[in-house]
Amino acid sequence: MTAPATLDSSFDAPAADGGRGSRPRLGLVGIAVAVVVALLLGYAGGLLTPRLTRPGDDSVEAGFARDMTAHHAQAVEMGMLAFQRGTDPEVRQIGGDIASGQQGEIGIMQTWLRSWGLDPTGSQPRMAWMADGAGLVKNGLMPGMATPQEMEKLRAAQGREFDLLFLNMMINHHLGGVHMIDGVLDAGDEPEVLRTAQIMKNTQQTDLTNLQNAKKRLGG
Repeated sequence: MTAPATLDSSFDAPAADGGRGSRPRLGLVGIAVAVVVALLLGYAGGLLTPRLTRPGDDSVEAGFARDMTAHHAQAVEMGMLAFQRGTDPEVRQIGGDIASGQQGEIGIMQTWLRSWGLDPTGSQPRMAWMADGAGLVKNGLMPGMATPQEMEKLRAAQGREFDLLFLNMMINHHLGGVHMIDGVLDAGDEPEVLRTAQIMKNTQQTDLTNLQNAKKRLGG
């Protein structure tokens, strides 16, 4: 996605390789359906990928899948809010892209856990799989995650205030997410996890460029 959308309810679904592809434009019902389809495709992708190794319950891969699922879930909520309530067309477009893309990645990560015979939640504390993970958790929140108060403020905001608040919050959220992805890229050894994590990083870095450009354009 390189340019603002031209219709108030438009949405470009992200390409399967993590980029922004050209897709038919959908309305609000369409984005809801797209999010569900993305989740199902994520599950299917995880099931079809051969597994030669089975990471353990306290492995880097399992910790990443569990923690990034929770991290993504907040981004999906923020993205859906932006798609539904953003005033700026590009803000709505970015929100829709993030919501559908990260929902699909949640499906992939949850399928990994099932294929490894692991529960969606483990016994390890948040971020225990990263060397510096314990120090990154603030008030129970992983890097970049918004506080409950910040989420309430976003839900209550309107107009340009909403647009800029979303952009600022999602920039912070993605910066934290990229740091977590770097953690699994540095310490993980499961090829499919590493491949998918690199795609996630590439996508989030593209998102960050778009978010920062939109923020600058709106004078934030």
